[in-house]
Amino acid sequence: MPESFSFTIAVSVVTVSAFAAAAVVTPVVRAVARRFGAVAVPRSDRWHRSPTAMMGGIAIFIAVMATVPVLVQPSRARWVVLGASTLLFVIGLVDDFLKIKPYQKLIGQLAGAGIVMYFGLVLPWTESAALNMLITLVWLIGITNAVNMLDNMDGLSAGIAAIAALFLGLNFAINGQLNEALMLAGFGGALLGFLIYNHNPASIFMGDCGSMFIGFFLSSCALLSGTGGGRSRSLLAVLAVPVLVLCVPIFDTTFVTLMRKLSGRSASQGGRDHTSHRLVALGMSEKNAVWMLYALAVSAGVLALLARRASLDVSLAAIATFTIILTFLGIHLGRVRVYSEDEIAAARSKPLVAFLINLSHKRRIFEVLLDVVLISGAYYLAYAIKFGPLNASREWQLFLRTLPIVVLVKILSFLAAGVYRGIWRYASVSTVINFGRAVALSSVATVLTIVFAFRFEGFSRTIFILDALILLLVVTASRFAFRLLRGIVRNGTSTGRPVVIYGAGDGGELVYRELLNNPALQYVPVAFVDDDPAKSGRLIHGVRVYSATTSLAGLCRKLHAKEVLISTEKITGERLTAIVGECAAAGLLARRACMSFEALRPADFGWVVPDRDDLPVGLPLVSRLGDPALLRDFTHRHADN
Repeated sequence: MPESFSFTIAVSVVTVSAFAAAAVVTPVVRAVARRFGAVAVPRSDRWHRSPTAMMGGIAIFIAVMATVPVLVQPSRARWVVLGASTLLFVIGLVDDFLKIKPYQKLIGQLAGAGIVMYFGLVLPWTESAALNMLITLVWLIGITNAVNMLDNMDGLSAGIAAIAALFLGLNFAINGQLNEALMLAGFGGALLGFLIYNHNPASIFMGDCGSMFIGFFLSSCALLSGTGGGRSRSLLAVLAVPVLVLCVPIFDTTFVTLMRKLSGRSASQGGRDHTSHRLVALGMSEKNAVWMLYALAVSAGVLALLARRASLDVSLAAIATFTIILTFLGIHLGRVRVYSEDEIAAARSKPLVAFLINLSHKRRIFEVLLDVVLISGAYYLAYAIKFGPLNASREWQLFLRTLPIVVLVKILSFLAAGVYRGIWRYASVSTVINFGRAVALSSVATVLTIVFAFRFEGFSRTIFILDALILLLVVTASRFAFRLLRGIVRNGTSTGRPVVIYGAGDGGELVYRELLNNPALQYVPVAFVDDDPAKSGRLIHGVRVYSATTSLAGLCRKLHAKEVLISTEKITGERLTAIVGECAAAGLLARRACMSFEALRPADFGWVVPDRDDLPVGLPLVSRLGDPALLRDFTHRHADN
């Protein structure tokens, strides 16, 4: 207990000291940067909108070096990390001033990685020393550049690095590597002190000197887990902890690189196409986009701690689930248009890119592969619930023998039941019913197959009941994943014109969903108004319903709405006239947005219907103006109005 208390005091002292140092030094660095013109000017391929001071990495570097070497007990390994990270800081600083070539920065990164590996710090992921060194080289350079690429929105890179430092430090503390944990505490404190000035709206950026120092420091600190005698011997923990702790920069870099390649761009070419930018394009505010990625980093950190403590099967299941979630997020973000049509068309002319784009559009391939994982996982969980963790018992031997058969039979059953004909974004209650039928069919087919092949000897009926229930749950959850993601993004929506929907019935709810499902309309529903007093004060999708006795003009002023969409058809002409008049007096635009099936008479638009007895069947209507396309235009405009 005394030792734990003293360690807590030491962590507090190091963290607070580094935090205070960064908080004091950063405004000084900002003033000097502005004085000498070290300012980032807004550009078309950059996110910031006003000139912002650079060189914030100097403040982070000073805060770390002024506290960690002084307050943390030195060792050769820790000095190696600090020394090599200093080299990367210097290279980044030179790049900030002189704009050196990418290959020159790469040479510097190779030199830093060489120093670290020369002193024996490597990732112990395999039994081969040479392979471990190669993996370590890729790790150090990859994470350094990933953190550099992540520095694309106010507070994002520094905040994610601080979260990574927290969980990496916790992992060290659990391993008994207290000095390494203290070093990460000082590093995290310096980042938090810098975040005071770097969060949205940022008054200073870290620059390459900061991002390269941070990325290399974190990636090389991850190698220190191999120097502690208390390190977990679990291979999964050794592999998963550093990757999960740094999963956000890894995910962002992988995603951006892939999307740029598919669009014919160079991976090193800058642009507003990162994960954070796409979240904003989907409707989130900048702050909410950054906080969502913070939450993702925290989730990955918690999972990393779970992976090193939980049993192998639980860890694998949790990591697989997290990987599927990241995959869904990547697919959802990949649909956001951030590149010009000319770039995409040029990229598709290249054979390899055309093949990859064509493959990426084969969503059914992904669905089948996903279901293979879900079917295997559900079957495994059923056995784990019934017989405990995987072991060498007869029951688990039956599981291993029958798993390929179960997967094949259930995939074929899903195909026969029409599971792969649905569109995920429109998943509904009827979709769940269809999944229930498909799961029931697949379970019956599986049991019959096992009876035929194994006479059902040694199998438990409970297994197949549990398997069916779990499979229905995970398959349904996977298909509703996109709706969940859209709901999360929708909660952070800040773009678009606020609009009030008049009518809180089925028509109003339908209009609400259309506005949110169609971002091109650029509308954000902020309130419903309805004539039914019983609906007043209730919520529809989280949006409040107001009584029709409420002043429409006053409500729109309060919610900053400029338009009113009338969704209900059950409204008298007198009431409709009153609403339009009130909107006109208040300078508001009133639109009719109900879903009617009113027949359109071509004669009302000046169209002549040809004599069908004299002309071939199916000949289009002929306009007096001589342009058949005008019919579609008039029809669409009439429907809109």
